[in-house]
Amino acid sequence: MNTQEVANRLVELCRKGENMQALKELYADNVVSREMPGAPNLVVTGKDAVTKKSQDWYATVEEFHGGEVSEPMVAENHFSCKMKMDCTFKGQGRMQIEELAVYNVNNGKITEEQFFYSMPS
Repeated sequence: MNTQEVANRLVELCRKGENMQALKELYADNVVSREMPGAPNLVVTGKDAVTKKSQDWYATVEEFHGGEVSEPMVAENHFSCKMKMDCTFKGQGRMQIEELAVYNVNNGKITEEQFFYSMPS
């Protein structure tokens, strides 16, 4: 798949709530995931570790109230999309999260992802 096809498939799966399927299908074995400074799991390397990071995050969610994923914007082997989530977290209450996700694609697989968002103060 080219970058546009990977981007379209990721957005399609995320809109269906099938984020873990996206990891399984679209991510390279050596993927690198980067969070904002100050966030847990600042840099995680490897598909298994990124999958565990995602599973751990989902385990903190008590209830999903909704979400949105924008159309992807593609430039060569990178793409980005804006993601919004409305979630109630265990012991933390309801939060609306908005982030910009940037992905790098090589040989038809996502090799890097980085998320930009505001950290709670």
